[in-house]
Amino acid sequence: MTKIKPDHLVRDAIVYVRQSTAIQVAQNLESQRRQYGLVDRARQLGWPDAEVIDDDLGRSGGGGRRPGFEKLLAAICEGHVGAVFSLEASRLARNGRDWHTLLEFCGLVGTLIIDEDGVYDATSPNDRLLLGMKGTMSEMELSTFRQRSIEAMKQKARRGELYLTVAVGYVKAGDDRIEKDADQRVCEAVSLVFRKFSELQTIRQVLVWCRQENILLPATAGSRAAERLMWRLPVYPTVHHILTNPVYAGAYAFGRRTARVSIENGRKRVVRSVQRDWRSWEVLIRDHHEGYISWAEFERNQQLIADNANGKRFMSRGAVRSGEALLPGLLRCARCGKKLNVRYGQTYRYECAGAFNQLAAARCLTFGGMRVDRALAKEVLDRLQPLGVEAALAAIQSRSQQRSEKGDQLELALRQARYEAARAQRQYDAADPENRLVAGELERRWNEHLAAVRKLELEIEHHDADKSPALSQTDRERLMALGRDLARAWDSPGATPETRKKIIRTVISEIVVDVVGDTLELVIHWQGGDHTSLSVRKNRPGQSRWATDDNVVDLAPSRVKWRTRRLRRC
Repeated sequence: MTKIKPDHLVRDAIVYVRQSTAIQVAQNLESQRRQYGLVDRARQLGWPDAEVIDDDLGRSGGGGRRPGFEKLLAAICEGHVGAVFSLEASRLARNGRDWHTLLEFCGLVGTLIIDEDGVYDATSPNDRLLLGMKGTMSEMELSTFRQRSIEAMKQKARRGELYLTVAVGYVKAGDDRIEKDADQRVCEAVSLVFRKFSELQTIRQVLVWCRQENILLPATAGSRAAERLMWRLPVYPTVHHILTNPVYAGAYAFGRRTARVSIENGRKRVVRSVQRDWRSWEVLIRDHHEGYISWAEFERNQQLIADNANGKRFMSRGAVRSGEALLPGLLRCARCGKKLNVRYGQTYRYECAGAFNQLAAARCLTFGGMRVDRALAKEVLDRLQPLGVEAALAAIQSRSQQRSEKGDQLELALRQARYEAARAQRQYDAADPENRLVAGELERRWNEHLAAVRKLELEIEHHDADKSPALSQTDRERLMALGRDLARAWDSPGATPETRKKIIRTVISEIVVDVVGDTLELVIHWQGGDHTSLSVRKNRPGQSRWATDDNVVDLAPSRVKWRTRRLRRC
């Protein structure tokens, strides 16, 4: 090899090893052997030994950050490298930027590039031309492979047959279709999440309820659906995934997420988790398989989740919070179109900042909230009064079923635990008792399953002992009376602000408000699409619910009059 000079041999030889994905690292072992075998070739060409850089195993050469490649470039720039060994040009780089940077550095310090086809000198114009063509072909090859793979995946997705992963609650029934999991406990747990969201209206409240009641939800132990199913207390992403995945509505979807490319520190960075609106998905096939909910319910859930986003969308109402005010998120300014905020002090007020913060302009609107809340509550109760009895009956039924959901989950968990214990016992009985290395381990597993069964039995006993008594006839009559008089139910001590807000949001979509003189002019947008107008008298300046009537002040002693007038001035 006339291109290999003594000056090259006195410097180091580096073997660069790379495979694109973790699957290739685990399965394509022959490629690894061939790349590591380049150390022997370096010895054959005259180098006493070769350093191996394999930090980029499982990393793509298409432009992302590669610590091993950066280490290689740093060593070349120091002038200590006489030759770089690689199986082929595609191992070194799959994009023109990295490839030509490598050629430039090798040409400056006189480092050779050696692959299975030959030895190349980057200082030689002919070799440099050949290396440039190899790099271009490598980059083009990667683009072609990627394009073919993506088009093949899209074509299969358009038929509704592409399944990279399978959601919990479903199993593959062949290569191109899925069906509901036959495990009753899994199906019931998924259905429970949707029922609780319909009741509690927010993802966070569903999560809080599950963790307070110690309700376990199924999850896969790894990224592949074929891996073992495990039961654990849920976290927010688990509940969010179940409620936002269209697969549970019987729909097949592809292209729910998109990639966003940016450049950081001179390198390409791809973020692949940007969610898209369901109307922009590449493929959406409804009624593709059996679902846990209908598509109409899925759409309602997505709208409710979007409305619960506080301060993230112009039209969102925000989640229900614990404040005393009933209309946060529903009031919109008729002058600038922005939502009104609520400000708490001795009482609470609604106000529209408008351009107050950015332009130092005056606030569009500001008014006390108690009077308008009472007027809106009366308007809502007048419309809901015919449904009061039905609501009372629904409350009775809900109370009777309130604790049954947790009991059902415990019963299903106990049945599964008993099955696991019986299976462990059969394994222990089938083992040779003389082989203590096996029998001892099987006995330990059996004891663990028996302990799990006993723990669930005790939990069920505690749950049954703590069960609330059924409604008495007196309680039923009282509840029905409240149903016939919703105003009493609304003002009862047991009605929380959160409950009242949920009732109002159920029937009202939005309220447009303006101040005309001493009157609040409201346009109520009902959920069914109707619009009604309502006028509410606004307090005059200086008047509040603590103001004392002038006739009362005149009857009081002079000292009391002085204190009263002083308080009113404050």
